[in-house]
Amino acid sequence: MLTHTFAFSGFAVPDIEAAHAFYRDVLGLAVEEAAMGQLSIDLPGGGWVLVYPKPDHVPATYTVLNLEVDDIDRGVDELEASGVALLRYEGMGQDDRGIARGIASGFGPDIAWFTDPAGNILSVLQNPPVD
Repeated sequence: MLTHTFAFSGFAVPDIEAAHAFYRDVLGLAVEEAAMGQLSIDLPGGGWVLVYPKPDHVPATYTVLNLEVDDIDRGVDELEASGVALLRYEGMGQDDRGIARGIASGFGPDIAWFTDPAGNILSVLQNPPVD
């Protein structure tokens, strides 16, 4: 087994300034400038993500960051009020708002997907209550 002392995740964007503004002003995360033109985003509950510039960036085709909220409808309202458009995926059973209602079906969390300015896929989700 690997012996490690620390772990973090990271993803790329082509425009660090646009990412900085989006993650700070739209998503409300604590964002700090890091070495070599990178960003460090503090995550609620602990941990952090490194965001690094990559001029030939190709957006991830999977979710790179999930943000848990207490109320999915309020979270979607806040995103839309900031100009964020939700993604629609065929076969995901999303409602008119773009929310996949997993809690009601017993399938999992209520979740909605969107992208950052670089096209990376993010989500806002509400987990089912714990019994």
